Amino acid sequence: MPETTFLIIDGNSLAHRAFHAIPHLATSRGVTTNAVFGFTSMLFKVLDEIKPDLVAVCFDKGKVTFRHDQYGEYKAHRPATPEDLRPQFPLIKEVLEAMAIPVLECEGYEADDLIGTLVTRAEKEGLSCIILTGDRDALQLVSPMTRVLLTRKGISELEEFNEGRVWERFGVTPDQFADFKGLVGDPSDNIPGVPGIGSKTAAALLKEYGRLEEVVSRIDDLPARQQEKLRDYREQALLSKQLATIERNAPLEIDLDGCRWAGPDYNRLLPVFSRLEFKTFLRTIREKLGQAEDGKDKPSPGEKQLKTHRVPFQQVKRGEDLSLLLQLCRRSGRVALALCGRRGEGPAAAALALQPPENEGPGPTVHYLDLDAPALRTAALETLGAVCRDPEIEKLLHDGKTALWLLQHHGIPLKNLAFDTMVAAYLLNPADAGRDPADLALEHLDLVLPSRGEEALAARADAIWRLSAVLGEKLRLAEMERLFYEVELPLVGVLAEMEMTGVAVNGERLKEMSRELEGKIAALSRQIYHLAGEEFNINSTRQLGNILFEKLELPVVKKTKTGYSTDASVLEELAGSHPIIPLVLEHRQLVKLKSTYVDGMAALINPATGRLHTTFHQTVTATGRLSSSDPNLQNIPIRMEEGRKIRQVFIPRREGNLILAADYSQIELRVLAHMAGDPNLIEAFRQGQDIHTRTAAEVFGVAITEVTAGMRGRAKAVNFGIVYGISDFGLARDINVSRQEAREYINNYFTRYPGVKDYIDRTIREAREKGYVTTLLNRRRYLPDLFSANRTVRSFGERTAVNTTIQGTAADIIKLAMVRIHRELQEKKLAARMILQVHDELIFDVPAEELPVVQELVRRHMENALVLDVPLVVDMKAGPNWYEVKKIEEPAGEPPRQ
Repeated sequence: MPETTFLIIDGNSLAHRAFHAIPHLATSRGVTTNAVFGFTSMLFKVLDEIKPDLVAVCFDKGKVTFRHDQYGEYKAHRPATPEDLRPQFPLIKEVLEAMAIPVLECEGYEADDLIGTLVTRAEKEGLSCIILTGDRDALQLVSPMTRVLLTRKGISELEEFNEGRVWERFGVTPDQFADFKGLVGDPSDNIPGVPGIGSKTAAALLKEYGRLEEVVSRIDDLPARQQEKLRDYREQALLSKQLATIERNAPLEIDLDGCRWAGPDYNRLLPVFSRLEFKTFLRTIREKLGQAEDGKDKPSPGEKQLKTHRVPFQQVKRGEDLSLLLQLCRRSGRVALALCGRRGEGPAAAALALQPPENEGPGPTVHYLDLDAPALRTAALETLGAVCRDPEIEKLLHDGKTALWLLQHHGIPLKNLAFDTMVAAYLLNPADAGRDPADLALEHLDLVLPSRGEEALAARADAIWRLSAVLGEKLRLAEMERLFYEVELPLVGVLAEMEMTGVAVNGERLKEMSRELEGKIAALSRQIYHLAGEEFNINSTRQLGNILFEKLELPVVKKTKTGYSTDASVLEELAGSHPIIPLVLEHRQLVKLKSTYVDGMAALINPATGRLHTTFHQTVTATGRLSSSDPNLQNIPIRMEEGRKIRQVFIPRREGNLILAADYSQIELRVLAHMAGDPNLIEAFRQGQDIHTRTAAEVFGVAITEVTAGMRGRAKAVNFGIVYGISDFGLARDINVSRQEAREYINNYFTRYPGVKDYIDRTIREAREKGYVTTLLNRRRYLPDLFSANRTVRSFGERTAVNTTIQGTAADIIKLAMVRIHRELQEKKLAARMILQVHDELIFDVPAEELPVVQELVRRHMENALVLDVPLVVDMKAGPNWYEVKKIEEPAGEPPRQ
């Protein structure tokens, strides 16, 4: 008797994946639908492949769950749901309802808990379960009867996990996965784990002792270093396990029979897809229903005709085939390369798409290399290395930075990266950030790529080849070739080297900081308990709310579905009402500083190098700025002294080296002066005046010598507020004046700098006409918010239009400088390395004897990256660590810097 299959889908995970995988898509009425379209596409594909007997889709309900009661910082730094995604959830649920698929939610529980509950019930009934999710927490549910399909990049690539695959990937069994999370933590959910214990150590401990509880009970049997960590963080580890454990008994009111699925109701889907304007799905449904399409619904020229793209490929199995492949690559002069593997492990397989011999069809020929095959492994890697090293062969890749990491595992350099489809797609539409070739092939080539096995990698290489031509032409038409070929493409290699070099860290100082913060947090806790009259969990939203608003009877500012709101805005509003409030705010800051930055960074130090190897994201932000993660070194707080001191731990790689910091001075205001062409602003920068003092004199109508510190502070807020499109309300709040005063400051500013007002108005007007704005190097950002019926959303779009042109140009400038600096460091064979980029600042690790040379070339390239109507100015500092850098005096004869 065939087994009964239950498909359980994590709705939140799939919706988020779809939103980020599919570019902006809207109906003719302006309703955003990209997440709905991507979700529906994935749903149809999985249903067709699995053909389940039962189906359910689980969603989170509410922001606060029972885990927030256990740990107030749970998911604390998760970004808010994107504004364009939130209204798409009801549309997704409407599609599911029309497909007769039950939608399950439960107040106070996450989708994971509902999935765990369904799996537990289903296994008792002898059902085979398949979970579709992007959340690795679900791996704890894997069993002989349950598998997990984990979404990877985009929405088209899936990785299947059974018990053997979980063990192979993580070194633990599925039922040890929560114990594993208890030790290593999970930054995405802000689960702290045990700082300093990584995946390998955690797996070894659990292999030896079985459970986390057994590990902590046998601390005395462990090596000294592990004893210290587990003694200090025993309770934190147990709490982390508790947070990571999926609840398997949530109060779901549906029984399994309610999840039985007989297929979609096409008659109900027809009006839904018609309203969403999903023409491809409409044609499919009409074919199923046997309905003839009328003229207006027939596919128009250029409309997508979806078809699966099955690529014939040659599997290289003999030594002589490898020699021939190398010859073909050199004859072709261009190779599209697709690699399969993970960082730290090297590639397991490679597919190479080449220019075909004449008259052999329009597409490339594809060759497949199994790099794990014992018989050919060494020879295959040598052939791959010869292709990658050859500067005469152009390489086409998708996500070249990851490819560089994979190849570096075998010491293989990559010469002549000629195209990166991920970077190109990002430039054409920043909403395409990080999308998989399968997603791009669907959008740009009308092709559906297979998702598994050797044919998937072969199709990926073929798609990269085809996409390079299509996207290259689109870059040309959009006039973004300079931005792509001079800035973004060479930056791929620069960022890869920065990541591989890493940043050396003083681990002992980091431990000291953790202990210091622990002491300060404990002291604050005692003061808070004293003022509250009792001990309670300060990190618990509910317990803190009860203390503040019931016991201390403070005025209630805001309530949520589950109780009182105690978020930062509420506490700041209550700041003068009770002495406990500033203590709670400081407690929160220090707890976050300790868990996220100090302990979080300690856990990410590579034990082999003693360094942090952050990941730079080149294709994420809409403005073109870089971001970083694991750890996020661009977000280290600097407003409080404890946050600034974290920079002490960033040290040079070796004795005799220095940290060099090069920071653009007020680059965004200088870009504004150039783009606005305002003569007063330009004159101030050309004369090297303090721009905030000059603005204060202009706005307040006094001589420069009469500007007070208070005036300058307010003028500084106005200067930067203009860049970010601040309102009179926002400025009034920031500088603690009335809205009337704030409005006068802004009006006075525009009177003195009329070119800025003209520039803002012109930018918004042109953005409405084109639908996008551009930077000086022609980077585009599309702004659908400008056409929103919601006035608040529309105003945000207007502010974004102005800010993007300025912030995006500043990002282009520093990227251009990075590429040129990196090139000259290599050409001069200097030992200095660029190790970090933090917004407008570049950090270098420099041998002391190279400092004069490096300082000169860094300043030269940064200050001359682009020629503006005002000078670009760089402040240079050097020292034994990032915190203790001191200003380097300017070369004699140069004008004074600000």
